[in-house]
Amino acid sequence: MTLLPTTTVGSFPKPEYLTKARFQFSKGQVSKTELEQLEKKATKEWIDFQEEIGINILVDGEMYRGDMVTYFAENFKGFEISGLVRSYGNRYYRKPVAVAEIERANPVTVDWYKFAQDLTQKPVKGMLTGPYTIMDWSFDEFYPSRRDFCLRLAEVIHEEAKDLEQAGARYIQIDEPAVSVRPEELELAIEAMGIVTNGLKSYTLTHICYGDFQKIYPKMLDIPVNQIDLELSNNEFDLLDLFKKAPFTRDIGLGVLDVHSHRVETKDEVKARIQKALKTIPKEKIYVSPDCGLKTREVEEAKAKLRVMVEATKEVRESLGE
Repeated sequence: MTLLPTTTVGSFPKPEYLTKARFQFSKGQVSKTELEQLEKKATKEWIDFQEEIGINILVDGEMYRGDMVTYFAENFKGFEISGLVRSYGNRYYRKPVAVAEIERANPVTVDWYKFAQDLTQKPVKGMLTGPYTIMDWSFDEFYPSRRDFCLRLAEVIHEEAKDLEQAGARYIQIDEPAVSVRPEELELAIEAMGIVTNGLKSYTLTHICYGDFQKIYPKMLDIPVNQIDLELSNNEFDLLDLFKKAPFTRDIGLGVLDVHSHRVETKDEVKARIQKALKTIPKEKIYVSPDCGLKTREVEEAKAKLRVMVEATKEVRESLGE
């Protein structure tokens, strides 16, 4: 892998034809087969785009998913799905409810991983939502405690991770955005991730964003993954001050694009962010990515941001003699 490899956090915006089809499917106007063909079309378009601009580690874009938690709950036994719950801004999701023992009857993401990986010679990440976040973003009407609920989910997601590895996934990402919101439960999140990644030989990473890092750092470095992917642009790289006090010992996914802004960053802005990080973090430990998933942006906004990210990273590599 090249120095400063580029990647993304996982989700991309859905093209208009797919958004329309997903709505029609919910009304019974489009068949599941027709919808899946359009999801595959959109996945191929995003794989082709990532290839075109030169991203190093690809994602499938999650064209077949709605919410990152509800998607897994819909595919695990033991969950029911409630009505719409507001998450932030004007974003809503259907909150899962645990009503029985959580079980995985069949692999959930493996076929989509295989489909995407067959489209490219570059590595495609296996993409999972972590047990702590699924637990925290769900109602529990079955388990006696949050810990029991979380650790059962960890066992189920571990099975999915093993299947992804056996299918060829060299990189497996287990997203845990909820970890930074409840610092008092960080130990539980660490324990759960240990179950998920136990015995895996693939390169593992987790994405954490938008929380109180002052309270979980440096303890969050105990999360048993190879890389922790973080949003840094939205908080103007303030996290680097924490890393100066206690070195960041994992590889880092360096968020250099603000995914909550419609404005497309300039190449010089992104270069400056990478160069600022290089003063604190060894270059060998840095992977360059957006702050978070890009699904909240328009398609052309997301593409423009990613082009800038890749071009800026290439120029920084050249300045380092790579």
